[in-house]
Formats: sequence, C-alpha cells, structure tokens
Amino acid sequence: MQSPEQMPSFDAWRETPRKSIVILLLSVFLFFTTIGFANDIIALGREPLVRFALGTLLCGSFAVLYAVVSISLRQNWWKAVLPIIVVQIVSMSFLGHWFPDLPQLIPMNAAELENLRSRLTFDSIATMTAVSLGYTGFFYVLVHEARRYVKTRTEKALLENEMAAARQVQRVILPDPHQSFPGFAVDSVYKPAREVGGDFFQIVAMANGGLLFVVGDVAGKGLPAAMLVALLIGSIRAVAEDTRDPVLLLRSLHDTLIGRAPDGFATALAVLITRNGLVTLANAGHLSPYLDGQEIELPGALPLGISGGGRYEATMVELRPGSRLTFLSDGVVEAQNERGELFGFDRAMAMSREPAATVADAAVQFGQDDDITVVTIERRANA
Repeated sequence: MQSPEQMPSFDAWRETPRKSIVILLLSVFLFFTTIGFANDIIALGREPLVRFALGTLLCGSFAVLYAVVSISLRQNWWKAVLPIIVVQIVSMSFLGHWFPDLPQLIPMNAAELENLRSRLTFDSIATMTAVSLGYTGFFYVLVHEARRYVKTRTEKALLENEMAAARQVQRVILPDPHQSFPGFAVDSVYKPAREVGGDFFQIVAMANGGLLFVVGDVAGKGLPAAMLVALLIGSIRAVAEDTRDPVLLLRSLHDTLIGRAPDGFATALAVLITRNGLVTLANAGHLSPYLDGQEIELPGALPLGISGGGRYEATMVELRPGSRLTFLSDGVVEAQNERGELFGFDRAMAMSREPAATVADAAVQFGQDDDITVVTIERRANA
C-alpha cells in the first residue's frame, strides 16, 4: 500500500474532459458579467459605453481567473487570489477615473427617457440571458461530471473485484510460506508492491527425496504481470512432470513465453537439489543466490521470452547439512529510502543468513518499490 504522501494527486486539468472545462469557465464568465450590467443599472445608464463594455468584460474575465487559480493551486489559492483582487480593484478604479459617469439630465425630454428605457431594458435582458446561460452551463457540467464519476466508480469497483480475484488466485498458486520437506527446511516471504505482483516461485518435491525449485520475476506490475505469473507457474508444474533438468526446464519456459506472450519476459532461476545435497542451478537473468552468506557466481544469460535467448548453462555446488541457500527478487536490492539510497547487494548479502521474514521486513522498512520475494532452503543438520 502507498502512504498518503506517495498517492498520486488529483489533477483537474488532466483528468477532466476539455469540453467540461471550457463550458465551466464560459459559464463563470457569463454569470459574473451580470455585475457589469448591474453597475450600469445602478448608474441609470450613465456609464460611457467604453467603460460599460470594458467593465463588464473585466468582471467576467477576473471571475474566470479566480476559478483557474483556485482549481490549480487548491489549498494555496489565497496566495494568488489576494493579489488578483488588488489588481481588479485598481483596474476598475482606473476605468471609473478615465471614463466618469455622464451628467444626470434632469428633467429629461421624451427622446432621453426613451434612450434610458432602452438602456435599462438591454441591461435587464442581458442579465437574464447571462444568468440563464451560465446556469445552463453549470447544470450541464454538473450532470455530465456526475455521470462520468458514477461510470468511473463503477469501472473502478469492477477492476477492484478483478484484482481481488487475481490476488486470491495468486495466493492459491504460490506455495505455502512454511512448507515441510524431508531433509530440508523451506521458508518463504512474498510481499507484492500492489494487490498482485509479478514475482513467482514454485517448489516441487522429488520422489527420491530431493527438491526442484524455480524462482523468478515477470516484467511489469499489476494484473498483466499476474497473468504471466499464472502462465509460468502452470508451465513449471507441467514441465516438472517430464524433466528435472534445470536447463531443460528454463528452455521450455522460454519457449512458452516466446509463443504466447510476445511482449512479455521474465527472469528465472531453476534449482535442483538432490537428497544428498548436490545442487544444480541454471539462471535466466535472475539474481544469483547466496550460499551461507556468499554469492554463488552464475554465468549470465538473457531472461525468458527475449528473442535470441534460450541458451542456459548449469552450475553445480554442494549444500552441506546445516547450510542454507537464500534466494531474492530484485525488489529487495532495489528498495529505496527517502534519500535515494538503494538497499543494495552488500546489505542483501550481509543479511542472507537471516530468516526470510527478517530480510523481507528490512527491505520493506527501507523503502519498498517493487515486489519482494525471499526464499531460504536449509538442509537439515541431521540429513
């Protein structure tokens, strides 16, 4: 889960349709031009036409400016609104100074009375028209955005349901954190960065008492990565019925991704551990594991699903009684704190003798940014 500081902030300009923004600002402009018409009514039509037109336009324009600033700055709106108010007052004062009211004609003849009546009638009609259009625009934006909000919330609810289902499926297909195998103690911790993640691992018990173990990381996050994880786990279980060779297993997984997921790839590490502690490893771009706190050097290879890949080499080591293998995903070493420091390989290697939960919790507290998987396999001392 993300903290409130990490949550993406709402950007009204980016997330609101352009049409709604234009109609809203136009409605604000029309609604506040009524101040200019009201001022002319108060002055009994004695405002010069230039002052009347400019004053009306300024009233609407400043209102639009207030709206734009308030939407953009949100809590800090007052930092810009107060200076704008000063500018508006000064501007209107200069208009009144440059274009003073026309003299009051008393008494008025018939033509002057007719002109006054026409001027005030125009102000009244203009006021009603501006208010009607402005209200219509506000109502349109309100209804349109309400419908869009309901649609968005519905789609979000459906997506959350899908993610919950995917999370439940992922919990089922990933091994139990504390599995028990004759001669071996296996401990695992899986902490996805989101509801579902792209890390995966599988442990298959051998009929002769050994273990076949595969750990990996699918490129990307979220539901697309989870779907690739399900594909790979199904393939691992199917291939493990035909071969125990880590190299052949990785080749089969590579062919699966090349054929079914042309845009996806994954790192993977396949490990065969016999009952007497002989360990065979084949790597496809995954982090090297640690044996009793020391990194096992593995030959480099391209991840699964990369064009030109599919060539892997086997490396053999011995897991003596009481020794421990520790496997990590890159979410551990790439954990990043507020100062931009990475958890790094040195810390990971120094903690590789610790229980899986201790390593995973340390990476999470340091600053989790990606899925975190830690698996330890220890050969029992009495094996």
